[in-house]
Amino acid sequence: MFTIHPGAKGLCFALVLPLGSPEASDPVVAHRAWPAPRLAGPAPATGLINGPADFAANPANHNLPFMIPHNVGKILVVRLSARGDVAFASPLAGALRRRFPRAHIAWVAEDAAADVIRHNPHLDEVIVLERAAWRRMLRGWRWGSLAGAVTGFFGALRERRFDVAIDAQGLLRSGLVTYLSGAPVKIGLGSREGSGRLMTAVVERGGDRRAISSEYRYLAGVLGLGTDPFPMEIPRSRTEVDAVERVIEEVGLAEGFVVACPFTTRFYKHWLEERWSSLVRAIPERTGLGVVLLGGPADRAAADRILGGAARPGSDPEAPHGASRFSGPEATTAPLVDLVGRTTLGEASAVVSRCRALVGVDTGLSHMAHAYGRPAVLIFGSNTPYLDSPGPSAMILHSGRACSPCRGKLTCEGRIDCMTDISVEQALAAVVSCLEDGGAPGAAEPVRAATARRDTGGGPETAAAGAHGMATAR
Repeated sequence: MFTIHPGAKGLCFALVLPLGSPEASDPVVAHRAWPAPRLAGPAPATGLINGPADFAANPANHNLPFMIPHNVGKILVVRLSARGDVAFASPLAGALRRRFPRAHIAWVAEDAAADVIRHNPHLDEVIVLERAAWRRMLRGWRWGSLAGAVTGFFGALRERRFDVAIDAQGLLRSGLVTYLSGAPVKIGLGSREGSGRLMTAVVERGGDRRAISSEYRYLAGVLGLGTDPFPMEIPRSRTEVDAVERVIEEVGLAEGFVVACPFTTRFYKHWLEERWSSLVRAIPERTGLGVVLLGGPADRAAADRILGGAARPGSDPEAPHGASRFSGPEATTAPLVDLVGRTTLGEASAVVSRCRALVGVDTGLSHMAHAYGRPAVLIFGSNTPYLDSPGPSAMILHSGRACSPCRGKLTCEGRIDCMTDISVEQALAAVVSCLEDGGAPGAAEPVRAATARRDTGGGPETAAAGAHGMATAR
């Protein structure tokens, strides 16, 4: 039987629970590989590496072999979470496919983020690590079940016999997945928390921090992959697209709508709820377009507070199911549709693909607008995943405070001043501007259904096209 690690409980904790932080010292890893060489030199002046020439031009890399052989048979990409980061990393799939058209390319993602990459046409399979189920086993002290699930997952992963595994996350848990894949070549991106000891080579993080997906573009260049183009690709299944089309027709949004994404797991990335209430009320009054509120089940209470603040006396009792209508001197027939916690991630992203514009904070759904070419207004403060606009129809609102980005190390006694600096009027003006520049009626089209992939059978879950029907909105 395949032994996954000396000390199974330690492995289970490492995979299931978040460990360490970017600033924490590297913990000791019980089972080491040989020390990994690190590609540490500075990036080119452009902030981008564009293949072997730039790789060789860096003196720090001269003693390192070019890492992926031209005749590679099987490649594994490990980017487990989070949703936005998986979206940022998604161009790696296309870059690998264009460079190695005959290779079998797989991706490991956690269950909470797998829908982002599930239908990518460049992948032969998506392998889902059921972290939520493993955590339930851990919290319930079901050690036998957990050990069986973990051992079975990695045993099946090793049976695939990958030639190269790329840890595009660089944490201990992603490094363990990469190491336990059994691939002889294991490449880490900016490996920390001790995971560098599990790699055969580590690529230091590089690129232009102001640009979207720059660290993954940098990695692609070091690996000899093409980086122009380097687009995010998040296609949806026909089932998801059809479900969204039905809801759009049902609630009266066929003429267009604006998506609002107020929710994220980190409190310091939130904009004020009362401002969201004002904004979702003002958008229909100013533009005549409906608003769709998106989020997950954990955002339900916050969504109710935002919607309660946006409501006005005398709302239309005959509004379509799942929609509210405004009334008063500035009345509009445009609905406010609440889909928070009522869609799968795939369905929510299909809603984004159909919007006229999106406004949101630093959260996965907001970033997906760029993959679909939809106009977007991003409200950034203590965290700034990028500051250069990804396209002509995207606008980033940022206070420009010297303390931003602090990445959660608040110096404002929890006030989050960088977010309170941004007013409703500024956000509304940005939405209107994006609509005028890039949100013409009919511009949004359903993305193509994912192409079929061959079934590898057995082992860890292999994603198939399709999704559950969209949950009924209230």
